[in-house]
Amino acid sequence: MPLLWSGYSLLYLEGQERAYTQDLGQAGSCLKIFSTMPFSYCNSASCKYASRNDKSYWLTTNRPVPMMPVAGGEIHQYISRCVVCEAPGPAVALHSQDSSVPSCPSGWQGLWIGYSFLMHTGSGDEGGGQSLTSPGSCLKDFRTQPFVECQGPRGTCHYFANIYSFWLTRVSYPEELGEAPPTQTLKAADQQRDRTSRCHVCMKR
Repeated sequence: MPLLWSGYSLLYLEGQERAYTQDLGQAGSCLKIFSTMPFSYCNSASCKYASRNDKSYWLTTNRPVPMMPVAGGEIHQYISRCVVCEAPGPAVALHSQDSSVPSCPSGWQGLWIGYSFLMHTGSGDEGGGQSLTSPGSCLKDFRTQPFVECQGPRGTCHYFANIYSFWLTRVSYPEELGEAPPTQTLKAADQQRDRTSRCHVCMKR
């Protein structure tokens, strides 16, 4: 598909302690330039930049989580890259709610497979989610912390403990239909992946 532009994967922004989410399946989530604070705020009198504790949240790479906040030139290695392409038709994500990858419908071609990413929260109780029909809800890789918080005035990014990701899970049907799900704590990476729903992004030929 023809490449339109490449950039960095913006998940959502926080201003006035409110979250404004980007659909990862839409072109608006791929900013050409990365900045820890990519916006300013304005009122009737003036506009101000990096003068409050506003935040930006970005998808990350699979590099090991650093112990301390990163700044300057070190940040870019942790921020996921993205591309925007001209497609012949809309792409749709299919979710199996199982450990098996769902097949594309007849007459559709597969673009990629992944794990069913549902929603996210950061500082406070604000966050957002992905439409389950959007390709943005199907991330190629599963990580318990798939995004990072960047604090504009400080110019740093870090994986804080109050960052939470939410994923569709594997559901045994009809065995679990109508039953209370068993409580589990999954610490091993392979257990976490095995319990997460798989997905397939498809496009009509």
